[in-house]
Amino acid sequence: IPAVYEEEALKTQAVLVRTQVCLALGAGADTILEERYWTKKDMQDSWGADQYSKYYKRLEHAWEETNGQVLTYENALAKTPFCRLSNGSTRDGREALGSEDYPYLKILDCPLDIESKEQIQTITIDDMDAEVTGVDTAGYVLSVRVGNDTVSGEEFRTNYHLASSCFSFQKYDGKLRITTRGIGHGLGLSQYTANQMAKEGKSMEEILAHFFEGTELKEGVEIVQVEGGAGE
Repeated sequence: IPAVYEEEALKTQAVLVRTQVCLALGAGADTILEERYWTKKDMQDSWGADQYSKYYKRLEHAWEETNGQVLTYENALAKTPFCRLSNGSTRDGREALGSEDYPYLKILDCPLDIESKEQIQTITIDDMDAEVTGVDTAGYVLSVRVGNDTVSGEEFRTNYHLASSCFSFQKYDGKLRITTRGIGHGLGLSQYTANQMAKEGKSMEEILAHFFEGTELKEGVEIVQVEGGAGE
């Protein structure tokens, strides 16, 4: 999340990340977290030496202000996905994940996201035999036919380094133009809208309740212990 975002948005993000970490640790204290994370060197390279200390302190403060708090649903850790910017609405968890286990992941209108200057991006690649064969209710791609093969929208997005899972094709001058809307997979929290809500005076609790309806904030150590794992 951009370190310049409002404090309540940063605190919201801290809760979502902590919840994901606790969920990953739920298998026990010997669990190894293998996903790549943003190192201090990454931060220094991104922010520059002049801004590093200030931005790091902002993120550290958000983490400390939410110390131990995680998001839960029916007394279990919730799934807490987030994206930088939706295409104008978030996705339905049942459609995106193929599961009924996440009723709090719903389609929510995010009209402020449409106003972002990063909303629409376009890249051009060599022409190929490809077409979008399935989209969900929010307009995100579920499947793409590439030649005789069919891949998921997420796989195609990853393979071609697309900004978003909401994309469309257009043949142009012997090339294939791909237009994307939003940034990320579109599921769960939109960081951009969360920041706009914070600017309007909404609290972390209100932002979480908006994007993850029916969930509750609880202490992470308590929840993870109940599930048989370790704390933070």
